[in-house]
Amino acid sequence: MTTLRMAAVAAEFGRDLEEDFAIAERLIKEAREQEVRLLALPEACLGGYLLSLDDDSELDEGPPALALDGREIRRLASLAGEMTVVAGYCEAAGDARYNSVVCVNGDGVLGNHRKVHQPLSEDASYASGDRFHAFDTPVGRIGMMICYDKAFPESARALALDGAEIGVVVSAWPGARTNAATDLVNDRWKRRFDLFDRARALENQIVWISANQAGTFGSLRFVSSAKVVDPGGEILADTGVEAGVAIAELDVAQALETARRSMGHLRDRRPETYTYAGADSA
Repeated sequence: MTTLRMAAVAAEFGRDLEEDFAIAERLIKEAREQEVRLLALPEACLGGYLLSLDDDSELDEGPPALALDGREIRRLASLAGEMTVVAGYCEAAGDARYNSVVCVNGDGVLGNHRKVHQPLSEDASYASGDRFHAFDTPVGRIGMMICYDKAFPESARALALDGAEIGVVVSAWPGARTNAATDLVNDRWKRRFDLFDRARALENQIVWISANQAGTFGSLRFVSSAKVVDPGGEILADTGVEAGVAIAELDVAQALETARRSMGHLRDRRPETYTYAGADSA
């Protein structure tokens, strides 16, 4: 049996890139000491997220835009070393900026994803990605998403159909914007965050790792709730609404085989029936 020790982080990151790297370095070091081989840091952990999603006039210049082949991503890869580390950042690509997530180890970049689905006014700050794809890593075949991407079943399904064994979603998911609960435990957006994590794992019968921002930034109060979910939709580790690291150990291949043995959600699909009136023009 070959087990994989994996971890999802809930932590607070901001605009100061040096401070963000100091936090990331500490988290990577602590994870290494606990023999973690796959570590997921939150969306926008390198440079912080947006100050608001409500009014463009409240936005600052946003996080620093980093090149995928630039020194900052190389620095992250160097910190990762033998570990596989996933982290969110603002990607510079020509004149465009993307809300992106990168997967690295000491050898360099293993994969990169640009956020496809943009909530509220996020499209005022970022261009949109246009695809979902899985890729091979030393810890297995991974598919990545960012925050609102996981609200769309098609996102995770596309990754599962591309062979993803592990779905990694990094988020800057806040609590509700209206009628907010005093205690985040009771927040309805926190409940949605958790439901999406469990449903996407169960629908696709894959391992699911969900990292999130913690604390507050601008007008946003994040729900934390980093977790590891098994292919049956059961939560193996969870930080709750506090900052922390959710760590779980699992034989991924065995967990997938067991989950899919009787009812294989990918195997038993009937794509020819999934049509609706007007589909050709949608």
